[in-house]
Amino acid sequence: MPESVTAGYRAMSSLLRRSHLAAQHHLPAIIASAAGELGAREATAFLVDLQQTYLIPFVASPASSVTAESLSVQSTVAGRAYQHGEVLVQAGDTVGAARLWTPLLDGTERLGVLMMVLDGTAVDEAVSGGLREAIERFAGLVAEILTSKSAYGDEIVRLRRRAQMGLAAELQWSLLPPLTFACRDVTVAGALEPAYRVAGDTLDYAVDAGVARTGVFDGMGHGLRSSQLATVAVAAYRNGRRTGAGLLETAQSIDDALMEAFGGAALTTCVLSELDTDTGTFTWVNAGHPPPLLLRHERVVKTLECRPRAPLGIALPEDSPARHFTVGREQLEPGDRVLLYTDGVTDARSPDGEFFGEARLTDLLIRNFAARLPGPETMRRVVRSLLDHQQGQLADDATMVLIEWRPGTAEKLLPEDDGAP
Repeated sequence: MPESVTAGYRAMSSLLRRSHLAAQHHLPAIIASAAGELGAREATAFLVDLQQTYLIPFVASPASSVTAESLSVQSTVAGRAYQHGEVLVQAGDTVGAARLWTPLLDGTERLGVLMMVLDGTAVDEAVSGGLREAIERFAGLVAEILTSKSAYGDEIVRLRRRAQMGLAAELQWSLLPPLTFACRDVTVAGALEPAYRVAGDTLDYAVDAGVARTGVFDGMGHGLRSSQLATVAVAAYRNGRRTGAGLLETAQSIDDALMEAFGGAALTTCVLSELDTDTGTFTWVNAGHPPPLLLRHERVVKTLECRPRAPLGIALPEDSPARHFTVGREQLEPGDRVLLYTDGVTDARSPDGEFFGEARLTDLLIRNFAARLPGPETMRRVVRSLLDHQQGQLADDATMVLIEWRPGTAEKLLPEDDGAP
């Protein structure tokens, strides 16, 4: 058996065995020790912050002997590894040494990057030999353990925050699913801003055999009450899905739940969708929400219009036409993308009053897709442009979900070896 395979087995075995009885604050030392089996004399996980702007070193404590600074996602080698899902090699601090940056992926959800300092022949093996595959598998296991341990403490959550989070946003983030998912049939990528003050906007999805279901919600107002509204809406949405209800029944159950909880005094717009992942048939209902956009061959081919009903949670007469849903239907082609978004995206204004607008949004999407960037990185870049447009201060929540059927770029979500020193 090749030594690289044996080393990889030892490293993962050590990591897994020691992680069973580990709390979050034990993990940095365990990761570094297990990485020693791969020839690393130093190893540190850098976790991305909520806004995907910085990579923050996860060390045992402020008094740890490991010293490292946060790194920009936009302008560092580590950031490039994160953005493009590449395994990159960077010259080390001493002669003959190198830093290897490997993406940390929980499935396809990007957590950050793993930095390992290697010496001599281990560098060559990590770039072009069998050791590279062992390191990628080790990084994958690190990501899985970090994710599983996140439920048992607050240290990792605190580390990824660069500002104080409001109570409403705390509630919203606890409700969110992972913002990236991919399989051979579909890719889902979401974005939510402002990360630390978000209230009424939220998203949810579920991918099951033959169907991907997605919902985007924009609740009225701001603050805790708005967040409570979003929580009830998503809980009702999940309950409808999990009982096997269709689009119409699920939408009606959300409306009923909001009326029961708030008595007609709170409302939310939303788009609920279902994608048949076998046939590509996309169906949706719209309750007072911006219509989805359909992108094909790196251009927007249409907005997906159907007659919207009134927002959910409003008391309406039984015979009012505004109570009735219409199901829209569109046949997708392999590689098609559908964007669901809230009006906080297009209505965002610059300090001089210029709207971000649909044209700017679609242009950003088209240019990033033309560059063969996967959905999650495209969403990150759109959010950065949106924040720059308002100089970092969003006046309204902004939420997006991108759905791609039979994604041609799915492999780009997995680590890719750049091979460049």
